[in-house]
Amino acid sequence: MNTATKLSGFVLGLAAVFGAAYGVGQVAGPVAPAAGTGHDAADGHGDTGGAGHGGDEGGAAAHLPGGLLVSDRGYTLRPVDAPAGQFAFQVTGPDGRPVTAYDVAHDKRMHLIVARRDLSGFRHVHPEMTADGTWRVDSPLGGPGVWRAFADFTPTGGEALTLGVDVTVPGALTEQPLPAPAASTTVDGYTVTLTGAPQPGRTAELALTVNRDGAPVTDLEPYLGAYGHLVALRQGDLAYLHVHPDGEPGDGRTKPGPEVRFFAEVPSAGAYRLYLDFKHGGVVRTAEFTVVAGTPTGSASPAATGTPAARTPAATSSPTADAGHGAPGHGHN
Repeated sequence: MNTATKLSGFVLGLAAVFGAAYGVGQVAGPVAPAAGTGHDAADGHGDTGGAGHGGDEGGAAAHLPGGLLVSDRGYTLRPVDAPAGQFAFQVTGPDGRPVTAYDVAHDKRMHLIVARRDLSGFRHVHPEMTADGTWRVDSPLGGPGVWRAFADFTPTGGEALTLGVDVTVPGALTEQPLPAPAASTTVDGYTVTLTGAPQPGRTAELALTVNRDGAPVTDLEPYLGAYGHLVALRQGDLAYLHVHPDGEPGDGRTKPGPEVRFFAEVPSAGAYRLYLDFKHGGVVRTAEFTVVAGTPTGSASPAATGTPAARTPAATSSPTADAGHGAPGHGHN
């Protein structure tokens, strides 16, 4: 998958797979602020050896879920100073210099996803790159707390990567509990229903059906080359999975709704938050779900609510609080 064409051809219709191990010693946790920057530093976390950082395709990092490392295969995600109201970062390559050549994947060269560590906020935006390899975008960070920023990209001549780094927004924070699983969610008058459930270590089919005012939506619009985009984050470490549906617009078999199907594999039992982006009427909206795979351990999981784990369709009963476009729960550029 060294080019966008190979990536798209491989992903569509196949399982998008998390790695099978946590690799705790390799995981990048909260990052201490760097001197002279307004964001968390990337240095010193998740290094994997090789030229600068990477070079361990056969090591532990190759088996980790996406987004847990700040450095992988020689590439490092580095937030940089930005004016108030903006977020900026670079990706440095094995030579230590900012990368400036990226393949287009799903209509964009860079996908930036941010989520607050308690999963109460989520945004998927698309920054623009300047000539020096700096990516800039209106800040997607919606309020106080520790946020995980995921850069999802394919460097030209390299493999698709997702790197992650923690960014702290100062201020008083009230932790939000993970919403309990439910069968459907509503957003802006649309009801989205999830059937199927993830299964640890094996592929599961997830079907999401979009209705509006009780009627099926049969004219979903392509968004980034698909009728829906699904991101999954594991509660706790925020391991990242970005999947795309089975089929694509114009392939002669994929209908524009009301159902969008995905195939995904999660690496472990536990609670996951799902975020479905879909476009209708010229507007991209996000439906948010909580699902439980397998039999999670610990008391923090929504499984404690009594919802059967891994076999019951699960979603939140409503979108994230304050999830208007431009707020923590929503956002698309």
